[in-house]
Amino acid sequence: MQKEFIVLSEERNVTLTAYLEETGGEFRGIDRRPAILVLPGGGYQMCSDREADPVAFPYLKAGYQVFILRYSIQKNAVWPRPLQDYDEAMDLIRSKADEWHLFADKIAVIGFSAGGHLAGAAATMAKNRPAAAILGYAVLNQDVKGCNPTAPSLIDQVDDQTCPCFLFASRTDNLVPISNSLEFMQALDDHAISFESHIYAYGPHGFSTCDSSVQDKDTVMCSRIPQWVEDSLGWLKDVLGDFSAQGMTEPVCSRFVSGDKEAFLSVDCTIGHLMANAKAQELLKSLMEGMAGAAGADNSGQSVTQGMDPEAVQAMAGKMKLRDALAYGNLPEEKVEQLDEILRRIPNE
Repeated sequence: MQKEFIVLSEERNVTLTAYLEETGGEFRGIDRRPAILVLPGGGYQMCSDREADPVAFPYLKAGYQVFILRYSIQKNAVWPRPLQDYDEAMDLIRSKADEWHLFADKIAVIGFSAGGHLAGAAATMAKNRPAAAILGYAVLNQDVKGCNPTAPSLIDQVDDQTCPCFLFASRTDNLVPISNSLEFMQALDDHAISFESHIYAYGPHGFSTCDSSVQDKDTVMCSRIPQWVEDSLGWLKDVLGDFSAQGMTEPVCSRFVSGDKEAFLSVDCTIGHLMANAKAQELLKSLMEGMAGAAGADNSGQSVTQGMDPEAVQAMAGKMKLRDALAYGNLPEEKVEQLDEILRRIPNE
């Protein structure tokens, strides 16, 4: 492994530390690696060492090129200076993708507390948005004013370009209220952005990786909190892909929870969205009429929608992916794929 230390701003003490693993040779089939940029917390008053190297090591072990950004703090943290530090760091990392043997389109960001705010800003506002964001007990709403009066709430910044997010926090966090995570998740849901969340029953603020080397072993916290590290690594495989002989596998979890916002239609679009498109509606009308009975019955032959308001049934069906509805109708997989191929020729307008 190589380590590089880069000063981005001597005046503001902004630095980027790079931990770079080897590729090729004994790492057969690995010519490039995904990467992750670590943003320590510290209330925009410091960059916590507990949320820097100790966080980097699990991702290094998992095969990532890892970078730690110590961004502008204290009087230098007037917004948008920290976000500009992030963009400068990401510009540099992507410009050195060949030299540092990484995938420029598979760079995630992870941040904690105020660093989680910066990671959330990267996901929603940055010029160089990451491919995925991990937000640990992050300051995401108006509470950020308590540590940086110039920094924005991020709830209203979530948009269709926001990357998939992984959030974890403690329900009893007495420094960053859980409303930060809950409101951000609602905003992600409003935009149909994929996310995973772990809100643990109890624990302190700032638990980092929970190892006894960074957190007092007698700290009262939920025994499952340390699992966020492995869970986040598994989630990254879902949204970025995993190592394979061909480089990286295709992600199994896309940015959006359905195909409604993709460039072309597909069977992964919701029925309501497809029926609003004239070409798709014509294609699907006869198909859905023929399947209506099968889709509404359970194994005993009783209608699962019996007694429900017809408008409620229609609304529920409209939110269902066509692929799922076709599964209820037992349409052969080859027929589903044929239909998907036809739909993917129709622009999503």
